[in-house]
Amino acid sequence: MRKGILSIGAAFAALSLGLTACGGGDEGTGAAPETTGAAPATSAAAPAQGKIGVILPDSKSSARWETADRKYLEEAFKAAGVAYDIQNAQGDKTQFQTIADQMITGGVTVLAIVNLDSGTGKAVLDKAKAQGIATIDYDRLTLGGKADYYVSFDNTAVGKLQGEGLSKCLDDAKAEKPIISYLNGSPTDNNATLFKEGYDGVLKPKFDSGDYVKGPEDSVPDWDNAQAGTLFEQQLTKEPKIAGVLAANDGLGNAAIAVLKKNNLNGKVPVTGQDATAQGLQNILAGDQCMTVYKAVKQEADATAQLAIALAKGEKPAATGTVKDTETGADVPAVLLTPVAIYKENVKDVVADGYVTKEELCTGDFAAMCTEAGIS
Repeated sequence: MRKGILSIGAAFAALSLGLTACGGGDEGTGAAPETTGAAPATSAAAPAQGKIGVILPDSKSSARWETADRKYLEEAFKAAGVAYDIQNAQGDKTQFQTIADQMITGGVTVLAIVNLDSGTGKAVLDKAKAQGIATIDYDRLTLGGKADYYVSFDNTAVGKLQGEGLSKCLDDAKAEKPIISYLNGSPTDNNATLFKEGYDGVLKPKFDSGDYVKGPEDSVPDWDNAQAGTLFEQQLTKEPKIAGVLAANDGLGNAAIAVLKKNNLNGKVPVTGQDATAQGLQNILAGDQCMTVYKAVKQEADATAQLAIALAKGEKPAATGTVKDTETGADVPAVLLTPVAIYKENVKDVVADGYVTKEELCTGDFAAMCTEAGIS
């Protein structure tokens, strides 16, 4: 494995040191992917322990929620022998709250959520806390939600890697005063705000100096890839000389690439991404996407599972840091993990880490590209 990607075992061992239980207290995912309204997936566990509920957001904005997060959370809970219930709201805010109500009524003692927006998330967290249920914000911080813990990646660092990546690709192309387009994430997702904070920190000084030119900018509601394609088509119509696209994740990036392909501009206009999806990595191998950001989801899921399991046992685990809730001003106990920039030369590291398999990545025309990139 190349330097820069932390091994899962080492990362989890390090996290274990910071998450050791420190006394009792009252603070406070498992089957095939479910669709809205599907019956919950559960596992048996020792009756002396509590039950853990996890609500995932959707399977449309990113493949990771069902292909990675669910799998890793399920593995961790099964290994610990705890009862659990993992469900997916499929982007439906009403269903999100219905699932939460069912879990609370069903006796969960720990609830971890990936909110669809802070308003819906706060309503769910408030109900849980009123019932004495320990709460964890998973991946996305719920502003004003007062969750007991937050587990995610350093999201400002994610954005910084995206800004640096786009700048690197533009420099490699010897672009002069390139016009940069933004496809930001959902305006209701606090992570999208943090990503933008990160890449603005890299790109704004270049706009201010005149080295780069700020072009069209849109935030994509609910991270919807179809809307991203429509918005980027409008951007390109408005400004045909767009020379770089800061897309906040691989789905939005792929939507922009599809439009660039229709205009014979793919491979000529660098596009960023995030999540290291198979599609995003294929776009990088093909030369249509500049880079992505790899977040080792297993580390995130393992850290969350370890917290949740300790809470289900009635323990009060310690976090390794804090994040500021900008709505309440409170410091939320947190575990923040380190993201990694992925370019064509280190796509193989994502495969070596087990996040994406060679079989799903190296299909059809991509087989030769994989060989060229050293993926074995």
